[in-house]
Amino acid sequence: MIKDLRLAALRRFAIAITILNIAGHAFLGFEQSLAQVFASLSTAYSLEILLAVVDARANRYRPRFIDGPRALIDFLLPSHITGLAVAMLLYANERILPIIFAVTVAIGSKAIFRAPLRNGSKRHFFNPSNFGIATTLLLFSWVSIAPPYQFTENLRGIGHWILPCVFILTGSLLNARLTRRMPLILAWVGGFALQALIRNLFFGTFWIAGLAPITGVAFLLFTFYMITDPGTTPAKPLNQVAFGAGVALAYSILLVFHVAFGLFFALVLVCTLRGFGLYVLAARRVQSVIELPPAEPTAVVLREA
Repeated sequence: MIKDLRLAALRRFAIAITILNIAGHAFLGFEQSLAQVFASLSTAYSLEILLAVVDARANRYRPRFIDGPRALIDFLLPSHITGLAVAMLLYANERILPIIFAVTVAIGSKAIFRAPLRNGSKRHFFNPSNFGIATTLLLFSWVSIAPPYQFTENLRGIGHWILPCVFILTGSLLNARLTRRMPLILAWVGGFALQALIRNLFFGTFWIAGLAPITGVAFLLFTFYMITDPGTTPAKPLNQVAFGAGVALAYSILLVFHVAFGLFFALVLVCTLRGFGLYVLAARRVQSVIELPPAEPTAVVLREA
């Protein structure tokens, strides 16, 4: 059942981000070129398939994307989301190579950074698109985040209110019914508001100014469609609260030290800590198995004939 919910969530995520990109380039005011979008998607698709083929041959299993067109589409949903997210959120002027680099890092991180789980399998712990974006921002100082105004640049009047409300409504329904990450969202937003209040008390920053990012479309996209990735966030509600609050704490620390693009770097830091924790838990499970006392031999009673 959980697997079905995740697939349903991926399909709706993919549809939503596709509609947003089409609308963004058609009339909202996206400033990236269509060539960057197509380069990002083609890189994401090809690299996802290539890594799957290599892994299938190494471990001798049948790749699931060769079972038909529908299986291929479902298989490519995560890479589709990653490709569109990178092309939408990064701004590299008219250059295409930084976008290709970001997508390559994003897709590659799923194959490289994998933590062991309780059932014996392994799963990536970095949000792919966020990791690719953060790495690119860190390595290339001339690459930036797409200007937040591009999401509402060509809207007028009540349109500035309708679009954010659509994101909030659809994002809330999606995360409440399918990803089940509402505790994480509430903890993240509540922690964000709390850090703004704390900065007001200790550093004199105006609380309203600290809360201002919440009103932006970019913040809503990060809140409802990036930080809630079901594949790289905890499933238990209490763990979700810790994850969301941890991202808010990391963001506030980065902000105090004047680190730009704090949202993306904060999520990378918390995902790193979570991955390290998964490795520690796996090591403890192995150690507990090794330290189990040997079973006592069963006594055999021989009866004399």
